[in-house]
This record gives sequence, C-alpha cells and structure tokens, in this order.
Amino acid sequence: MKGKKKMNSEEMNRMYSPIPKMSLAKKGRKTIHYLQKLKDDGIHIVQHCPSMLGPMFTMAAEMAGVDICRLPPSGSWIGPDESLKRSMEWIGEHRRVAPYIHINYVTDTIAFASKEAALANFSKFHMAGADSILPMGINNETLEFVANNHIIVYGHVGAISGWQTLGTHGGYKRLGKTADDAMKIFRMAYEYQESGMKAMSIELTPIEVSNAIAKKLRVPVISIAAGGACDGSEMVDADLFGLMANPATHAKTYGLFLKWASDIYRAWGNDVRTGAYPEDKHGFHMEESEIDKFLNKLEQKY
Repeated sequence: MKGKKKMNSEEMNRMYSPIPKMSLAKKGRKTIHYLQKLKDDGIHIVQHCPSMLGPMFTMAAEMAGVDICRLPPSGSWIGPDESLKRSMEWIGEHRRVAPYIHINYVTDTIAFASKEAALANFSKFHMAGADSILPMGINNETLEFVANNHIIVYGHVGAISGWQTLGTHGGYKRLGKTADDAMKIFRMAYEYQESGMKAMSIELTPIEVSNAIAKKLRVPVISIAAGGACDGSEMVDADLFGLMANPATHAKTYGLFLKWASDIYRAWGNDVRTGAYPEDKHGFHMEESEIDKFLNKLEQKY
C-alpha cells in the first residue's frame, strides 16, 4: 500500500455503497429557480436551440455559459412508443455531455393528448434529464393538471412553431400586429402563468408587444424572432453558424461553421494525399526481434 492513502471506515462505506444517489439533482444545474432569479435580478437569459445538429453543440454552448438549450423533439415520425423511447434517449444524449445547462424539451402533441398521458410522458422526460417541458399549444386544463403534479412547464406563446401554424395561423408568420391580436397573445400568456407555467418563449411578435408582456408577467419570457430584449433571447444554432440558405431578419451570424469545418477537412485531406500525415509519432513500433519473427512467418506461409 506504499504511496496510497489508507481509507477510513467512512470513506470505504461511501466508495462501496450499493445504494445509488437518492436525488437526480446536480449541484450547479441551471434550474427553473435559477432562471427566475436571473429575471428578478434583471440579468438577460441566453438560450440556444441546437436544432438537429447534435449534443456536441449543446456541450459547446454550456462551455460558453449559455443558460438554456431548447431541445426539439427527435423521431416523432416513428410511432408513439418508439417516439417516447427516442425522446428519452435524445434528452439523455445532451444531458450526458452538458450536465448544467437548462434543457427545455419541446414535446410533440401526441405526448399530451390527454392529461394522464401528459403527466406520464412529461415525468419520463424529466427523469431522462430535461429540466422543463415545452408542449406547443397545451391547453390550460392539462397545464394546470401537470403543474399541480410538479411538472415544470416552460411553454410558448405567439407563433406556435410546428404543424400547428398551418391550421391556426395559416403558416409561420408575424402575429400581434394589431392591439386586439396583441391582447390575445397576452391573455394566453397570462392564463398560462396563472395555470402553473414557470417560463415561456414568445415568438414572432412586435418588439413593443414582446417587451410589454415580459414586463407584465412574473415568470421569465424569452424572445424568439420577436425583436424585444424581454428577459432574454434565443437563437437557433443554424442561424448562429451561418447554416441557413435564406437567413431570417432576426438572425445574426457569428461564424461560418461549414467554412471552418471544411477548411479543417481540406487541410487534413491535403496532408494525407501529400504524405505529411501520418508521421512516425502518430504510430508505434514493434520490438526488432518480433519484427523479424513476424516477417519470417509471413514469408514462410504466404
């Protein structure tokens, strides 16, 4: 045991305990309470959406201090049972590489087709690592039911992103341009808050409407393509990295990911083709005696 610290009984008990941690909590996790404190302290919240770019982008966002990952669903076309399984895997893939960022999981309508289904499915999403659930277009009755059962709902008002936009608003377009329409959005947001919603995004509404609603509500309100600073803003990673063929007016590109990535591939490919890679240091050698044995056997048999 020379050079090793001898464990005392208490340390040995903890190391070899057959009982796992009793809490899913992670110290330092950006919970809904953390987000509420940011609003209360007047600190703007930073939210990204990796779209389908993968967990590595969420890991990079966490490393940069981003507060929220709005995680879109994965595999909704494969049937309800498989979709639920894939959703939990998808959340887990992001949580494993980003243990602290607030994961706000956007769930498909099929997951909250009834109050009971919503509670069962949202609970599973929480267990998989989501800090809050974003059910697009949830009704107040279902919201109140799940909120009363300790589900953290961080929802959405304004333009409802997804297939719902086609039937409700005739497409993905700006809303709240008149006083009456703006009041409809506010009433929806206010009723959501009073029914137990802990935070919400507001999308494609005028700057004045976005800011006024954020100021009026107690809970954090995050702007998505809504112009206003609100309590914080979101950008989709495809916009941040210049991946959109036709960038939206709200988008701001901070770097060209494909150029950066392709330059790296090009440099590596050139090294391979010119013989600059691999160098001797990128591999290892056999013992000389083993080389001779190997080459002799190779010549004798082949």
